[in-house]
Amino acid sequence: MTRQELHATSALAAVFATRLLGLFMIYPVFAAYARHLEGATPEMIGLALGAYGLTQGLLQIPFGLLSDRVGRKVVIAGGLALFGVGSAVAALSSSIEGVLIGRILQGMGAVGSVVLALIADLTREEVRTRAMAIVGVTIGLAFVVAIAVGPLLAAVIGVPGIFWLTAALALFGIAVTLLLVPTPPRVVRHRDAEAVPALLLRVLRDRELLRLDFAIFSLHAILTASFLAVPALLGRALHLGNAADWKLYLPVLAASIVLMVPAVLLAEKGSRMKEVFVATIMVLAGSLLALALGGASAIVVVAGLVLFFAAFNTMEAVLPSLITTTAPAGAKGTATGIYSSAQFLGIFFGGAVGGWALATGGGGAVFGFTLAVALVWLALAARMKRPGRYKSHIVPLSRETAGAGSLAALLQAVPGVVEAAIAPEEGVAYLKIDPSRFDAAAVARIAGAGISAAVGADRMQAERRQATGGAEG
Repeated sequence: MTRQELHATSALAAVFATRLLGLFMIYPVFAAYARHLEGATPEMIGLALGAYGLTQGLLQIPFGLLSDRVGRKVVIAGGLALFGVGSAVAALSSSIEGVLIGRILQGMGAVGSVVLALIADLTREEVRTRAMAIVGVTIGLAFVVAIAVGPLLAAVIGVPGIFWLTAALALFGIAVTLLLVPTPPRVVRHRDAEAVPALLLRVLRDRELLRLDFAIFSLHAILTASFLAVPALLGRALHLGNAADWKLYLPVLAASIVLMVPAVLLAEKGSRMKEVFVATIMVLAGSLLALALGGASAIVVVAGLVLFFAAFNTMEAVLPSLITTTAPAGAKGTATGIYSSAQFLGIFFGGAVGGWALATGGGGAVFGFTLAVALVWLALAARMKRPGRYKSHIVPLSRETAGAGSLAALLQAVPGVVEAAIAPEEGVAYLKIDPSRFDAAAVARIAGAGISAAVGADRMQAERRQATGGAEG
């Protein structure tokens, strides 16, 4: 990566991280805080916790499409402004209804897809995967830091203080976007980074992609619902006050990461993706069962939380890889957009149904609900196809090359090319490849000087059609 590409990627990753920090710091402390708000009921608390997921899920793809028309930085700044306003509304509210409105406004700052599209605008095709990986690592770190630090900050500045900090982080993100992030020379719809409306139906018909969408939906529904019950569980089993929860979360999260790393390596390097995927769901279900039945035992609760976060972090690491390898060539951005929307809708579902379960049967009912979701997920995952070890590969094309209608067929005939899609408006070909058999030299010849064969074939077909039409006339 060039210095400018690294600078732009790092700045936008920081924008992504600061926004997620504010959202996730609320998770471990919200249920205990919200009980004291005017009009609070378990149903309303769950709804308020998950409400931002509804507007996030509904607006992710539309905001990405809007940024194609009005510019990325304008939409990012506007979305962060809405996010900041929502944080301020939540901070000022003394009623659960006011916090609910604030959370809905926070969710309207749905700029994640736009940030990724801007990174694509500012990086070359050959380094874009690395740039997206930097963002992915940043998101993972933001989650771990937020869960560990949230209770500590709540003890010092209170939950309203966290909302005010979140508003300040939104202002910081606006400043970084407008002052430090370069403006791209032109806005291009990148099929590997954002949704393409023409591809939505194709992606929604893909059963394997739908399994992965349900996976991220279930994962975040379980996470959100669980945090409605975990704080009270820690108080009963470990006699921790809300201000001291960070002393548990910090070592638990550290231990979960230690367990996560070998699982991810086995999945990615050991070609055991399906086995690790299914086993991780089983571990997640087991952790939920432990939390449901072992509420009086500190050892069981701590072990359950370690396994819970190990399973969660493992899924967060392997699911994006599965989306990339499963998506059709040239449709990764569309598949990722739907996947992201499913994630946020899962947050809303988990909060809403989890709150209802809390009101109906307490923490045990919440863990019963999450366990049921995990078991349905496990049943669907057991029937998934074994993922191929495919990768995405982008081939730059000249203007003449991009217009050759037979180019996709020529590229797809190359050994190791599983699927090819041409994006003339971007001047590239998107390939899904099997790295073990991929003939990069043959692709280079076809995409470069050797393209004359494709152009010649197109011309011959055109001349044949013209001659046929002339004879018929």
